[in-house]
Amino acid sequence: MSILQVDRDSEARCPNRKALGHFILLITVMTCYRLPVTGMQEASSEAIDRRPIATRNRKWAQAATIWLASRNVSPNAISIAGMCACIVAGIALGATSITDYRILWLIAALGAQLRLTANMLDGMVAIASSRTSKTGELYNEVPDRISDAAVLIGAGFAWGGNVTLGYIATILAIFTAYVRAAGKIAGSPNEFCGPMAKQHRMLAVTLICVYAAITPRSWQMIHFSDLRIGLMTLGLAVIIVGCVITVIRRVGRIAHALGA
Repeated sequence: MSILQVDRDSEARCPNRKALGHFILLITVMTCYRLPVTGMQEASSEAIDRRPIATRNRKWAQAATIWLASRNVSPNAISIAGMCACIVAGIALGATSITDYRILWLIAALGAQLRLTANMLDGMVAIASSRTSKTGELYNEVPDRISDAAVLIGAGFAWGGNVTLGYIATILAIFTAYVRAAGKIAGSPNEFCGPMAKQHRMLAVTLICVYAAITPRSWQMIHFSDLRIGLMTLGLAVIIVGCVITVIRRVGRIAHALGA
């Protein structure tokens, strides 16, 4: 539902201030969130151009990789599973505008994080089981774009969201990936810089979902005079601005890498 609307009913000021304060805290955490450049231990002779994720070195991640590889689980199946998790997340987000079941917000948050976990494990399993292939690149990219669309469009239809901003955020999220892929085709290394790369977009949605799951709806609205704006609408606006900056940064860094 559209959330930018006129509300002439008087509202208590305290919840408004609390909602604004909590939202600022969420966005502060989001913008400060970075994934250090590390990688799982690999053969020195194998140079792999992939997203730097510190979690690859966590014991649970390596244990999960060994478990999945030992059971001959396909890396492509893991990629598809992450996409399915995001589709469920998008449906859950859209359903929040119809019914006020807080579990829907938690399902959405879980789906977004499962997507990131699957995105990490598919590559790790492919390397551990020596099943890397060019087809794997296809399964890595296409489900990712569907996942972005599912979550961000779902966020637009969510309670407190804005449908138009959801579609704009989706287009820009896909465009950031397009810029990276175009740079790689031109001869540049994959450029994963932010401030609104995939993990940052999912973090923003996850934080808002968790907040919405534990607070009353009156705390999820920001009031400006007669206007009411939902936290999800503001979150989508932040994602849009962040994606624009990300595109500009990636184009600049790719051009520099290509010697332009």
